[in-house]
Amino acid sequence: MPDTSLLEGFATPTDSPFVIEHIVEEFTSVCPKTGHPDFGVVTIRFEPRAASAGGICVELKSLKLYMQSFRNEGIYYEAVTNAIRDDLAAFMKPAWLAVRTDWKGRGGIRSVIRAESGQVPPVWKV
Repeated sequence: MPDTSLLEGFATPTDSPFVIEHIVEEFTSVCPKTGHPDFGVVTIRFEPRAASAGGICVELKSLKLYMQSFRNEGIYYEAVTNAIRDDLAAFMKPAWLAVRTDWKGRGGIRSVIRAESGQVPPVWKV
């Protein structure tokens, strides 16, 4: 499975609520059925906990390395999306987190998978 030990963080810089969105435009993994590469875009949106509550933000280089650790992983779209949600929610413990994966079409079928953690405000659902 992907390497969560690659994830690093830093303290949330404020107690005021704010939203962070990271878009991974060149995500790749491998189809466990065919061995062919899967290409997608991953959107991660979350509200970190307040600084006074020990909030953590994920550091971008570590997020990039974590995402690249999926590159040779034989894993279904649904498992990718849920793994990213579970790993980031466990690492950062955000107020809420939403992950959306948009997969390139194959055989005339495109897929979009969504997974959430916490109460995502409707305005921020991905």
